[in-house]
Amino acid sequence: MNANMTQANPLGTEKTGRLVARYAVPSVISLAVNSLYNMVDQVFIGQGVGYMGNAATNVIMPMTLIMMAVAMMFGNGASAYMSLQLGKGEPDKAARGVGNMVTLLVGSSVLFLILFELLLQPLCYLFGARGEVMGYAMDYGQIIVFGFPFFAIGVGFGNVIRADGRPKASMVGMLIGCMTNIILDPIFIFGCKWGVQGAAWATIIGQLFNAVFYVVCLTRFQTIGLQKKDFMLHLRTTGSIISLGMSSFFTQIAGTVVIAIQNNLLVKYGAKSIYGADIPMAALGITMKTSQLITSIAMGIATGVQPILGYNYGSRQYDRVKQTFRISIGICTAIMCAALLVFQVFPEAIIRIFGQESALYMEFAVKCFRIYLLACFMIPSGMVIGIFYQAIGKPGPSMAISLSRQIIFLIPAMFILSAIWGIDGLLWSGPVSDMLSGILSIVVLRIGWNRIFEEESAGERREAALSHT
Repeated sequence: MNANMTQANPLGTEKTGRLVARYAVPSVISLAVNSLYNMVDQVFIGQGVGYMGNAATNVIMPMTLIMMAVAMMFGNGASAYMSLQLGKGEPDKAARGVGNMVTLLVGSSVLFLILFELLLQPLCYLFGARGEVMGYAMDYGQIIVFGFPFFAIGVGFGNVIRADGRPKASMVGMLIGCMTNIILDPIFIFGCKWGVQGAAWATIIGQLFNAVFYVVCLTRFQTIGLQKKDFMLHLRTTGSIISLGMSSFFTQIAGTVVIAIQNNLLVKYGAKSIYGADIPMAALGITMKTSQLITSIAMGIATGVQPILGYNYGSRQYDRVKQTFRISIGICTAIMCAALLVFQVFPEAIIRIFGQESALYMEFAVKCFRIYLLACFMIPSGMVIGIFYQAIGKPGPSMAISLSRQIIFLIPAMFILSAIWGIDGLLWSGPVSDMLSGILSIVVLRIGWNRIFEEESAGERREAALSHT
């Protein structure tokens, strides 16, 4: 059955370079445009409201990341599970994984909508909102939270649609949502003069269109046939999905914790500096949004090749797994090296896109770009290696690598370096954690690389021996 499935599915037969392009390009476009429209929000808010509005969206970001963490856990986990089962020739199990993912995703998004609406003000305070920023954050957050079910569908469904062999459909759904938001932002913010509330409504409407398109795609799978029974939660299947998606979950949750700590440290040490409390939060928020645009390209490549890795690992075509991995990490590293050059040479030009502010604001924002992103070329190491382990069904190493940058290195670095050098120390925590986590990821892979394939080959030989007895 394996051989027949491999012959029928291009994931197991087409040239790896061509497959990487076919799957990675739509994924890159999807994630890059998604990051771009997050930046567009910041640009229009910065031009129409000012840096206080940008600071407010930075306060709400952790709540969005929490919802994204849950959606990515179910979506990435189901995608990896689906690819592995299809590679093994088990389409019924793959279908049950997708059905369970839908039930988990919709249920959890409604639950978080209710919780965050009830707890919005204390959460805003927890994530760094003070004084005037609190009002902007509440105005923005009360609307954004209502879009969580649509947002969760957009994040989760896109992965399984890609694993079904339809990367272009996954891309189109994301583009529909992003372009809707980009069109509506200036209309609502400037034309209707709704400020941050206008930006929030534009985002929700874009997410709604994205979700509707993906729901339609869900009814037209090519590799599996969904039935009503697939949507009933199955304990073992749910456990596998959560296990495979856990690294994605903890990565996003770690990001939430980091932003909460970072915002409070920015307020604390910013108030002691010449910049004040608000400028550092707004400037670093823009720096992170800009870097997310570039890292989304690397993430797009890594997530795009996940079905290729999972299918070929499941069908035991290990040379194709190795080739795909090497191509993806090489391209990702080259992109981030080019980004580093841009961040170091042209920070002022990037910052001016988000609005003209005071000379003091510009001074700190330039410092953010040049220091915080100094080691961004190391980010693909942890990103690609973590997704590689997730794709081949090994959640333990994937989780450890995914957590290393933010939990193991970044949070301690923020506390230690800011205590020593104040606000500048907080900025230096970025390159320190990027460098250390990148090195750790490479070491883990080098140690385990041969063992990954030797263990599977040994298992294959044992199965062959048993079949002949």
